[in-house]
Amino acid sequence: MRERGTILITGCSSGIGECCAHGMKARGWRVFATARKPEDIDRLRAAGLDALYLDYTEDDSIAAAVESMLAATGGRLDALFNNGAYAQPGALEDLTTEVLKEQFEANFFGWHALTRRVVPVMRRQKSGRIVMNSSVLGFIALRFRGAYTSTKFALEGYSDTLRIEVERAGIRVATIEPGPIASRFTETALRYAQKNLPIESSVHREAYRRRLASMAKGGNTRGQLGPEAVLDAVVHACESDRPRTHYYVTQPTRLMAFARRVLPRSTLHRVLKRG
Repeated sequence: MRERGTILITGCSSGIGECCAHGMKARGWRVFATARKPEDIDRLRAAGLDALYLDYTEDDSIAAAVESMLAATGGRLDALFNNGAYAQPGALEDLTTEVLKEQFEANFFGWHALTRRVVPVMRRQKSGRIVMNSSVLGFIALRFRGAYTSTKFALEGYSDTLRIEVERAGIRVATIEPGPIASRFTETALRYAQKNLPIESSVHREAYRRRLASMAKGGNTRGQLGPEAVLDAVVHACESDRPRTHYYVTQPTRLMAFARRVLPRSTLHRVLKRG
């Protein structure tokens, strides 16, 4: 099979990242898949992927991963899929500034650090694709998701700006808004809630108890699709001659995007506060 190009995908230990790494490799891409845990890196390598250590909160690891990847490809990178992230649940009033900073380090500032290292490579090539995995929470807000929502709103603005700035260099920027996707996302969010929320001293403790009990059972899975649905969007964003600027993956995401366009803000607010 002819190699289509090289792609760097972050957050490949499970879920969307792992699915997209294997899916893009099957389509002929040379995939550089990143993860944080040694056992995940070993497993990815055993599956035939070029696996690298990368932690968005460690700038040295970002630099080292890009350097290793470029050394292996002769200085070329055709696509980047920024994907690795987590959600810190909780009411904003219950989250310390330090916890909020940690959320932004992993979900936004680390993405910027990696993207900055990739853009000059693509400028030299006069081509490239940058795909950002955002969220339905990148354009609507729900209670107790404020930290994660803030990072994704920031990412949406970042991506829209970057798209304008690099288009003349032949670089295309796409944003994916998945919505509910089967993964370990809820499981990870539950750990961060238990770690960082002052549950028993909070005015929201009863709501927290109910929400955490639901998360322990897997959370709300209505409208949920498998990670293959995101792979389809990544394939189009990386391979199409006319990639879209935004990809709405699941039905709940498409419905929310439509509601945001047509409903008055006050009406949308009444709808969202039930969530």
